[in-house]
Amino acid sequence: MKRNPPPSFTAKTKPSLGLCSSIFLAAAALAFAACGKADRASRSADKLDGLFAKSDVTIAVVDSGLGGLSIMAELASRLEDARIFRRADLVFFNALFSNDNGYNSLPSRGAKIAVFDSALRSLAGRVRPDVILVGCNTLSVLLPDTPFARSGAIPVLGIVEPGVEMIAAARRAATAAPAPPVLIFGTETTIAEGEHRRRLVEKGIPDLRIVAQACPELASYIEKGPLSDETGLLIESYVDEALAKTAGPKADAVVGLCCTHFGYSLDLWKKAFADRGVKADLVDPNAWLAEALVPARLRGRVPSTEIRARAVSMVEIGADKIAGLGNFLRKISPKTADALAGYELRPDLFEWRSLIGK
Repeated sequence: MKRNPPPSFTAKTKPSLGLCSSIFLAAAALAFAACGKADRASRSADKLDGLFAKSDVTIAVVDSGLGGLSIMAELASRLEDARIFRRADLVFFNALFSNDNGYNSLPSRGAKIAVFDSALRSLAGRVRPDVILVGCNTLSVLLPDTPFARSGAIPVLGIVEPGVEMIAAARRAATAAPAPPVLIFGTETTIAEGEHRRRLVEKGIPDLRIVAQACPELASYIEKGPLSDETGLLIESYVDEALAKTAGPKADAVVGLCCTHFGYSLDLWKKAFADRGVKADLVDPNAWLAEALVPARLRGRVPSTEIRARAVSMVEIGADKIAGLGNFLRKISPKTADALAGYELRPDLFEWRSLIGK
């Protein structure tokens, strides 16, 4: 049965699947261009076309945690429904290098880029994917400056540009007068980079009507309990901080959930805004990143699609995280939930200590 679009959009703002594919393919072109000039973008676009010429494909999803598993789950579901490929091997590659420290704790932007580049190179060598989806806003804002992405060896799609497109579309569709503010929630690195704000301003949204709110530790709380009371309280505190910084009317707001973890707790975000009397149009681009790989023109070209899914990580994934996120994932893709439960532990997955002086 065909899955309905995620509840990130109201009936007024929800795009059609065809439109969504167009948005994502256009965003992919912009992402490629960000990694280099027109020649590199052209080569990458050709390689994405090459993906659709194959009957068997390998698609990798990389994240600095477990948020990207929701993207892999959506991809598994949509590929199975679309019947574009005979077989699709989906691999979740956890680019988190330590359970004690993540990318947000690294000493410099250069160190973050170096470690992520090392992870991408290991991913390419070990998995040999046809395309890589960066299911992480933190890593997506670093992506254009990695030597791996600049090489154009494998097409890589980030999540920032699609998210920006969707946030801008939601605000254009808003009927409130004046137009509602845009609230962006993300990790410290995502917010500090300012990429979402910059691109939204380029699209005509006044800078004064954009509030960017960093949410330290929220991703970790969500992994342990996406709908727990503790997670709910933390979300409420960040919503309060963002609303306190919002200028002008705020009975309505367009809210960008710019961390792939945040969609696991969508009900808590809805409640936090509703309890504060704010009609929030929540934009969660996770489910739609997968849509770039299921263009309408190719649907139904094979009788069925065999889906294989696995997950690999260099750090241990606790039983509490597997249980908490597994329940969410199983509703979308049982194979993705099984991949998390049976993940492959590879302590030597990629080098990182020498890159940060440890």
